[in-house]
Amino acid sequence: MEVNKVKEATQCVHSGGIIDDRTGGVVTPIHTSTAYDYLVEGPLKYPRYFNTPNQDVVGEKIRVLEDGEFGLVFSSGLSAITTVLLALLKSGDHAIFQGDIYGGTHHAITSELSKFGIEFSFTSGLEVDDFAKHIKKETKLIYIETPSNPLLKIVDLKGIAELCKANSIISVIDNTFASPINQKPIHFGIDVVTHSGTKYLGGHSDITCGAVVTSKPLGDKIYKAAVNYGGSLDPQTSYLLERSMKTLALRVKQQNENAQKVAEFLEQHTDVPAVYYPGLPSHPSYAIAKAQMTGFGGMLSFEVKGDQDAFVKKLELIKVAISLGSVESTVSSPLKTSHSKLSAAQRAEAGIKDNLLRLSVGIEDAEDLIADLDQALKN
Repeated sequence: MEVNKVKEATQCVHSGGIIDDRTGGVVTPIHTSTAYDYLVEGPLKYPRYFNTPNQDVVGEKIRVLEDGEFGLVFSSGLSAITTVLLALLKSGDHAIFQGDIYGGTHHAITSELSKFGIEFSFTSGLEVDDFAKHIKKETKLIYIETPSNPLLKIVDLKGIAELCKANSIISVIDNTFASPINQKPIHFGIDVVTHSGTKYLGGHSDITCGAVVTSKPLGDKIYKAAVNYGGSLDPQTSYLLERSMKTLALRVKQQNENAQKVAEFLEQHTDVPAVYYPGLPSHPSYAIAKAQMTGFGGMLSFEVKGDQDAFVKKLELIKVAISLGSVESTVSSPLKTSHSKLSAAQRAEAGIKDNLLRLSVGIEDAEDLIADLDQALKN
């Protein structure tokens, strides 16, 4: 049975996997070797070439789930993103970036691209016209992140894809918050999909990795750059990533359900001035999110009255931690973590207030999570 013709939950379990031909074991063996026979027919195998067995398995699994032609896994999400940018842009080129992207990506762009003679612009809004007005003859790439980190803003995938195609521009998305279970950007015409696999793909707060899915022609360009930059993933982590991705559909489904309930609770709470979640009808881009997402995700953010540190210290189940997308629920302050490298003016321009908290909803019972938030807000 072809993996492209089965449902996502089945793809999560079966795509890419290798049956152990020596023992018949159904779990992909861990191939730790860094030295392979160069006389064997086919491409030379070497871990930095991203083509050893465990690397191939997870690359194929994410490719299938995103419904692309080419998949590659990296040692981190930022390694995946920067490799894509440096593979597809050169000196004299111009790129357009969504203004309110993940702080680490924003810092990498502002710190590194100018060293290569690459010009860039950040949008002040998220409408297609906000991107269009920055286009010039040197523009070669548009980069978006939807839902965005940390305010869960939504960008029109189809609109951006059409804008890019009309102007011969490559479109790139960070699809981390949605995961391939909730959103498949390639179906809307986006060219390149990236992930911080540390989050939902890994899903257990114990591995760091990234991923890229795209077409074969663009994949060939990205692969050549990836080999030079060396951000490959080791076999043990590749194995853990494959194991984790087998339950991706189940985890994300539960996180979707939990986050919806938590967002609805917080929205009606008198001590919560604002809630940002695309699954709420009050979200300004709810209609777009509903059209391009099959689930609204496990991420939300909200503002609290008073001292945010005092609030998070009262939480008992929800952990104070800097990452996201895992089975356990975690809360963090963008001011102190993901967007700490941005200036106060940059955060203000992006709408990130000092009392904003980002909540990654896990797979616990939703009633328990709500009770934990309630007691912390009351005390």
